Amino acid sequence: MAVPKRKMSRSNTRHRRAQWKTVAPQLVPVTVDGVAHLVPQRLVKAYEHGLLRPEG
Repeated sequence: MAVPKRKMSRSNTRHRRAQWKTVAPQLVPVTVDGVAHLVPQRLVKAYEHGLLRPEG
């Protein structure tokens, strides 16, 4: 694990943390049991293999 050589100031820490942004998941249409659902792209294979059930 990386260990900092010097203490980072509170101001630098807050400026670094302020750059982080969330991104909405990209939704992809998937057909399950003849019904189309929008699911996150990273979960498409799980829905196709029946590991997850779409809501609704």
